[in-house]
Order: sequence, then C-alpha cells, then structure tokens
Amino acid sequence: MTEETSNQQAAAPLFEPFQIKDLHLENRTVMAPMTRGFSPGGIPNEDVVAYYRRRAENNVGLIVTEGTGINHPASVEDPGVPAFYGERALEGWEKVVEAVHEAGGKIIPQLWHVGMTRPVGAEPNSEAMPIGPSGLALSGEAVSAPLTGEEIEELVQAYADAAAAAKRIGFDGIEIHGAHGYLIDQFFWEQTNKRTDQYGGNFVERTRFAVEVIEACRRAVGEDFPIFFRFSQWKMSDFEAKLAATADKLSQFLEPLSEAGVDVFHCSTRRFWEPEFDGSSLNLAGWTKYLTGKPSVTVGSVGLNGVFTSFDKAENDDIQELVNRLENDEFDLVAVGRPLLTDPAWAKKMQEGRTEDLVPFTKDALSELY
Repeated sequence: MTEETSNQQAAAPLFEPFQIKDLHLENRTVMAPMTRGFSPGGIPNEDVVAYYRRRAENNVGLIVTEGTGINHPASVEDPGVPAFYGERALEGWEKVVEAVHEAGGKIIPQLWHVGMTRPVGAEPNSEAMPIGPSGLALSGEAVSAPLTGEEIEELVQAYADAAAAAKRIGFDGIEIHGAHGYLIDQFFWEQTNKRTDQYGGNFVERTRFAVEVIEACRRAVGEDFPIFFRFSQWKMSDFEAKLAATADKLSQFLEPLSEAGVDVFHCSTRRFWEPEFDGSSLNLAGWTKYLTGKPSVTVGSVGLNGVFTSFDKAENDDIQELVNRLENDEFDLVAVGRPLLTDPAWAKKMQEGRTEDLVPFTKDALSELY
C-alpha cells in the first residue's frame, strides 16, 4: 500500500455524504467563516467570487462565508467587511453563489452583527454608536444606551430580512453568528446583559433575543431551508469564558435554541480535541449533539499544530484523532479554517491522500485572497 493510499483511507470518513433537510453535501468538510475584509464598500467583487469558487472547485463540502453585516448602521466595524443588504451587495453575493454552484459546491452566508465590540467612531457609518443589550462593552464598561424594545424588534427583523434574501438569491442555507462576544452572544452573557425585562434575567431567559432571531429567520425561509447557529463559550476578550460550566447548564442553554428552529449547531472552540467538561472526552460539538440530538459542526485548529488565535505560522498536523471522533459519531461536520486560507485545495489533497503537498499556514495568507 502506498503512503497516498494509506492517507486516503485514513481521511475517508471526512468524505462521506451528509444530508440536512434540502441540503445535500458531498462530504463532511466545511470552510469555516473567516473575516477577510476584501469587499470595498461592503460589496463582494470578482476577487471575492474567485476566492470562494476556488474552494468549491477543490471539493470543500460546504462553504460558510465570512461574517456579513445585517442591515443596521453599526453591524460591522470595517468598510471592507461585506454587507448582506442593499442591491449592490446582494448582486455581488448572487455572483458568489452562482460561481460556487457552477463548481459543484454548496454555500451559506454567516449573518453577523458585532454589537458592542465595535469601537466608537468605526467605519463605515462612523456616527453610529455600538449597540448591545445593556450598552456595556465586554469589559463591563458603559459605552452606549441599552437597546430599546423597538430597536430589538428592528434587529430581529434585520436578521429575518437577511435570511429571506439568502434564500431568494440562491444560497443553500444560513448561519446565524451567536458566538465570540458579538451581539447575540452579548445577550447570552451575564457580564454584558444586565436587562431586567424579557431579554434579561437568568441563564435561559437571556436566550430570548436569539430565540426570536431564529424564529423570525425560520418564518422567512420556511421549514426546509437549513439554519445553522454558531455559538461559543469563549469570547474574543476572554478565551477562558464559560457560558455553561456544566453539561446540565449547556442543556438548559441549548434547548430553547433548538426548539426555536436551529437545524445544525456550529460549536466554536479553539482546539477541537479539548474535553468540554470534566469526566468526559466529548468536546463542545460532541456534547451539543448528545444533548440536542441535532447535527453539530466541530472546529478549532483542525489540521494544524498551532492555536488559531496566535494567527502566526502553523505546520500541518495529523488528523487521525479528528477522524476517530467523526467515526464515533461525536459530531457530523468538520470546519477547517486557516488551512483553507493558505491552500484552497486542502480538502482535495486530503481526499487524494496527498498530505505532503499541503501548504503550511502563514500569516501572509491574511493579507490577500489566495
């Protein structure tokens, strides 16, 4: 047996098909959402089209786009981050979808609002103040006024409008970004949500905003259009943060989100191999699938020997433990980040057993669209 054949066999579970509602995937690999900021004025251009097409041409099972701003003046903090509203931006995204589909791929947009992580005066819309459930930065510092009930309703509608647009222009589903200390996660987190109305309170009550967003998106897209939901324990400001310190707490947190209409949970961790709770080897995606019965996506330094938050050089690493966990049905899909920034053909090379041809990640990949 050649080394390539052995590598092919080792990676084979990654290349089995997967079906969720109307979405059929040829394999279990997912391009993780990664902010790029190469869309001038928020409009995806031909370079962005080609960037996503290259991954589809090289056998990525599902592409999750970089975070895209919903229709709110403070949804993003960089004029190069793509918008997901307005005729020109949506025309740009329609070209992306067409190119990915022509290459045989599947793609979903990640719908995003950065909330209180947006610096005061950030572009675009420098006059717009950052917003959040209680107007508190992740440090707990008061920056702006708490959101009013009317503003919350408008935000929920903005997510729903984006979901409807995604379906209308041909995307294969949507992902709602509820992780990493951004707007939806700020409602989850006690440190940034001090509200005393229906959007605050205890651990479960703080999920209400997310539940309303999910329900509104479901009404906008119908029952057969998949909704992914990304969440995390950690925040960009605190890698050790925990929304749920125990499996029981995690179950309480996930239940309302699952019931609201999430089809797939995208469980963001920094290292996929780390157990989420003492007494079990299951990671966050494993626990999430076990507790909800819903499919889950694992992510976190897949295929590399360096943690992503350093964003420095990292060498390619063995994926045997990842494959073993996938075979054991711990999770269903595997999101790959940095390797796909440097090497658009990562999935194809893995499928063909050509691991010696993989291109190592370097931070230079952040400065252009390979």
